[in-house]
Amino acid sequence: MQSANMLLKKIVRSSVLPFAAQHGVKKDLFPLSRTLNLSLCMKQDNSCSPSEKLDLDAWKKVMKSGLQEVNETVSECKEPATLAAARETLEMWRLAGKSVPENITEEQLKTFIECTSKSAQKKYLRYLHLKELHKKNDKRKMEEKRERRLEAQEQASETGVTKKNSFICLWANSMDKVCNWRAAQSMVFGQPLVFDMSFEKDMSLREVTNTVRQIVLSESTNRRSTDPFHIHFCNFKDNSLYHKEFIKHYRGAWDKLLITVTDQCYTEVFPKEKLIYLTADSPKVMKTFDHNKIYIVGSMVDRNIKTGVSLARAKRLGLETAALPLEKYLLWNTGAKNLTLDQMMHILLTLKDTGDWKKALEFVPKRKYCGFVNKPVHELKKTLSLINTLKLGKRQEEVREQFAKNYSKKQT
Repeated sequence: MQSANMLLKKIVRSSVLPFAAQHGVKKDLFPLSRTLNLSLCMKQDNSCSPSEKLDLDAWKKVMKSGLQEVNETVSECKEPATLAAARETLEMWRLAGKSVPENITEEQLKTFIECTSKSAQKKYLRYLHLKELHKKNDKRKMEEKRERRLEAQEQASETGVTKKNSFICLWANSMDKVCNWRAAQSMVFGQPLVFDMSFEKDMSLREVTNTVRQIVLSESTNRRSTDPFHIHFCNFKDNSLYHKEFIKHYRGAWDKLLITVTDQCYTEVFPKEKLIYLTADSPKVMKTFDHNKIYIVGSMVDRNIKTGVSLARAKRLGLETAALPLEKYLLWNTGAKNLTLDQMMHILLTLKDTGDWKKALEFVPKRKYCGFVNKPVHELKKTLSLINTLKLGKRQEEVREQFAKNYSKKQT
């Protein structure tokens, strides 16, 4: 019996498993029957009966473990093969004159392979190519700037110029210390401002990078202000796209930023009655800036203008929402009322310091509106209603006569 089991295992491992590895046969190769009838036609072994029943439980476990090992080895061999094939196609496209980046990482190559269509692959390669060109241009500009600075230092042999440059450096260092001290004070006494970092799934990689750039600009403007906010990054996950892009921007200074980063939701950190979610889709318009409230800004750049995403999240959590009074103070052109995160930071800081909406809304891009409204909206509505009544007053008799004629026709 044991010799028959060993013989059967050797035969299956030598014949079936290589065939399954080559043709990609799945684990359900073997039938689900529990017994196997074997007719042994071996004349040497007289102790075994011509037909015996063999239990397949242990046998199937051995076969499945062997198939798993073969599939793992095949998948390990396939991954470098697909990466090598993708690199060969990229080299061919580069030789054909298409926009392909010179250096590409394994992560970028995997995202290139995961693209669903050829047009999506070309768009992704064009994006990487443009990004690489921007990096080269920035590096070239930095080198030219450094060369110009070295030349200016060599030419500036006079003592007055060197004293001026040393004074500027001293002033910049002292101002950096003052800004850092204000930011440290805001972490204890400042008004909190929350950035909701839970929109990573709703954006592409390019939109996430643009979002992080805007947040970096917002953090720098907040740090330089006279009364900065205490910035909170809520719903922030480690090793997320946000985290990777922040490390690219800040590098070693990421751990030294004077902000609060947490993976908790803002409803768990602050009381709900103090939270106000700022979104352009809110039906409620913000009238004044409240220093006792905690405002939330969605960390999202929607190039496709996905309306209602932040509003739906705020309603799901049962939070109060508000929108900026853009139509009340600005003659708005056609288009969405979405602003960038750094523009929102400028507006909120100006409102916090002055409380003047006109000064705050000067940071809105001028291509989006024609000018400021000189009169309030309710006065404009009164004038419009007055004009309409005057127009109707002239034709009031004509309207009455026409109504009388139609009424008489209906009666007859």
